[in-house]
Amino acid sequence: MKSIIVGTAGHIDHGKTALVKALTGIDADRLQEEKRRGITIDLGFAHAELSGTSGERLRFGFVDVPGHERFVRNMLAGVGGIDLVLLVIAADEGIKPQTREHFDICRLLGIRHGITVLTKSDLVDAETLEVVRLEVEDFFRGSFLENAPIVPVSSLKASGLDELKRQLVRVASQLPARDSNAITRLPIDRVFTMKGFGTVVTGTLVAGAIHKEDELQLFPAGKKIRIRGVQVHGASADKAVAGERTALNLAGVDKAELERGMVLAPPEMLRTSSRIDVKLSLLPSPKPLKNQSRVHFHTFTSECVATVALYGTKQIEPGGEAFAQLRLDRPVLLLPEDHFVIRQFSPVLTIGGGTVLDAAPLPKIAAAERLEFLKIEVDPHNPDETKLLGRIRRRRDQGLSVAQLIAEAGHPADRLETALSVLLQKELIYRHGDLLIDHSVLHNVAERLHSLVAGFHRQNPLVTGIPKESLREEAKLSPQVFEAAFSIGKGTVPSRAEISSARLSGTTANRALPAHATGKSASQSASTPAKHLEMIGDLVRLPGHGVVMKDEEAESKKTIEQAFASAGLKVPALKDVLAGLTIDKTRAQKLVTLLLRDKVLIKVSDELVFHQAALSDLRKSLATQKAQSPKIDVGKFKDLTGVSRKYAIPLLEYLDRERVTRRVGDERVIL
Repeated sequence: MKSIIVGTAGHIDHGKTALVKALTGIDADRLQEEKRRGITIDLGFAHAELSGTSGERLRFGFVDVPGHERFVRNMLAGVGGIDLVLLVIAADEGIKPQTREHFDICRLLGIRHGITVLTKSDLVDAETLEVVRLEVEDFFRGSFLENAPIVPVSSLKASGLDELKRQLVRVASQLPARDSNAITRLPIDRVFTMKGFGTVVTGTLVAGAIHKEDELQLFPAGKKIRIRGVQVHGASADKAVAGERTALNLAGVDKAELERGMVLAPPEMLRTSSRIDVKLSLLPSPKPLKNQSRVHFHTFTSECVATVALYGTKQIEPGGEAFAQLRLDRPVLLLPEDHFVIRQFSPVLTIGGGTVLDAAPLPKIAAAERLEFLKIEVDPHNPDETKLLGRIRRRRDQGLSVAQLIAEAGHPADRLETALSVLLQKELIYRHGDLLIDHSVLHNVAERLHSLVAGFHRQNPLVTGIPKESLREEAKLSPQVFEAAFSIGKGTVPSRAEISSARLSGTTANRALPAHATGKSASQSASTPAKHLEMIGDLVRLPGHGVVMKDEEAESKKTIEQAFASAGLKVPALKDVLAGLTIDKTRAQKLVTLLLRDKVLIKVSDELVFHQAALSDLRKSLATQKAQSPKIDVGKFKDLTGVSRKYAIPLLEYLDRERVTRRVGDERVIL
């Protein structure tokens, strides 16, 4: 069954609540004060089902909002998630101040469908009704309500209601269904406790679906909450889907922890932000909006104070627009394409609104780069892949994970993967596990690593390679990007010419991806092999690179090796051997490092180094000894090898580590 959320809008006492009751049979005024004063103070809700043009059932959820100017903030909390608006105008009064403000709010929130309802039509004659109709047509000219139906009704006498229901069905049938596969978001508009049930919240499910026993996360608090029960339009259900008025019975949370403006969404998927980049529009009536002005910010059911930081201008003129960053006084959960309204700080009047472009703006980036990114985001003709490419490219050599991209863009995983597959096919991005990075950037990273390793070789000719972690830290790369730079060397990366032509150079899809929009395959595109690096153990080196030694260094290396080879197990002190060389201490130590790496020399303890041949002969001697006796103590070991205790103990400990022997008390078992 298709669900449609209908919101009322209009001046106080123009008959919004009476109209909802006439359509649904439900009195949306639920507060005693509302009934006593005869005005709507807070949001009211009702529902009804009607048959569609093709016989299908349509479920309408009505959100009745207050019309009094003092309660516009409550009105704003109700209209953020509606699909179409009933703009209510009393035929005996015509267009009034809150009619205008509510209409402006609907436009700013991106509402595109509605019906104008002329209530109290029984109180005027036909001529007056026609005058009001003409006034309404003129007022709405050029807006989303220009060609919308205008239906006179009398809630008291029930006249015009059948026509209004027909128009509701007609307009609703043309509306696309909300995406129940999108990331779930339920802005909370009411919180209360029911005896026998516990904590209950209600809201309009703007996207996704919620099932009984689901676990959701409360934003911005961060607490995870289990859904104990679900109701849709007052009836128990196994699940609620996008476009339905939903009540949730929550487990594990107290009413005091909840408030209007919070949002329920899947755990660990989205992120709140206190800074958002937006396209901001100012209504024609207010004063110019200056940079750093404070305003009241409204989106869905949330309200806070924001500071407006304009990009590229000092103020927005009436009726003008600009890119801006809104710095909120508390974090909110928002995604690109969400709409908002701003109201003047004092006196509180609606002055503008706009669209969220980036709910995760990066700090400290050049103004020109930021504006280029926002122009790409604001263009409705740009496909998902173009906008995602902009998000990946702005991270440069940091890259970002798929999870981060989901949180930033607000796309569900399947939609995201579809767009990413296009970028991967066009070789515009590279994917390494969960990491996404611009292909051209990774090409530059690979070149930078190659250059760093080459420079290391020039400065350290006696060292085989640079330690992997040292190289990563010097390049200032994350472990994921570092590994990706190595993996890309297994294939090819785009040439610089191809990369340059593929860069985003405008705000349209065709201009964004020009190099690959011609249908050329990857094999047809010019490409250059990635520069390879080799990893030997924990060392990174250029392919085939070996140690480069001068004659005196080669001679010194030979001297060191012979000094230990000729000594057998009675080795000299390493410092004494190095002191007799003709080269400096630093180079001598590097030669020792080479001999140790190649296992020509083996370090047995901090002070003792042996030639590998001597240790090999020792193993053979112990194998022969085992045939005579499987055990040996320190004394017998000294007799067998002819060494003093200074050598015997470190050698036996080395043999234990190598599992040639195993210590048992004061003896060793030869294994």
